[in-house]
Amino acid sequence: MGEYSKSKLNRVNRGKIRATYDVEKINAILDAGFIGYVSYVYEGRAISLPMAYGRKDNKVYLHGSQANRMLLALIAAKKVSMTVMHLDALVLARSGLHHSVNYRSATVFGSVKNIEDPKEKDAALFCFMEHMMKGRWHGIRPMHTEELDRTMVVEMTIETASAKIRDVGVADEPEDYKLDVWAGLVPLKQVAEYPIPDKDLPHKMEIPKHVLDYYQSNKK
Repeated sequence: MGEYSKSKLNRVNRGKIRATYDVEKINAILDAGFIGYVSYVYEGRAISLPMAYGRKDNKVYLHGSQANRMLLALIAAKKVSMTVMHLDALVLARSGLHHSVNYRSATVFGSVKNIEDPKEKDAALFCFMEHMMKGRWHGIRPMHTEELDRTMVVEMTIETASAKIRDVGVADEPEDYKLDVWAGLVPLKQVAEYPIPDKDLPHKMEIPKHVLDYYQSNKK
């Protein structure tokens, strides 16, 4: 799939050895998450908020109410950036200043479009739901027209991006390796617990296969 070209906007200046511009690796980081930190400017102030998203190819979809301040600001600016980060381990070194973390982080930059066509909106929301949980869309009721009318859906076209990845062990000073101090990694991950049925279900229902599939893929 190639690489994103480097520019002042996306070039990683600190920790260059951990940088990647590989499209496939960046997409993998996006696909491993569901929450991104979206940045925008409101009345001259920079604000960053966590938002759920869906991705298909070079498109990222966000949605909210028609009065959503952030989405309105993005549409006005016509540009957006979003960061997704996964914390993979605590890196415990022999020196306090050499403590670190293992992580995967991607920042994407692109242009913004407000999706108004009902069919395009429906397709974007399908992408959003399938990104959250594969198979979920076909297990829920269809969207009402009034719901679609009340919902603003924004499409981000990724134009450039970069990522930083740290996936190595401890890096201490050479003389510190002889110290009687424990060092190593504490791996971290997000896991799914067993699904809990809603208390207001009209009758005892089996948990849908797509929900159990998600649980099996993401449990401890």
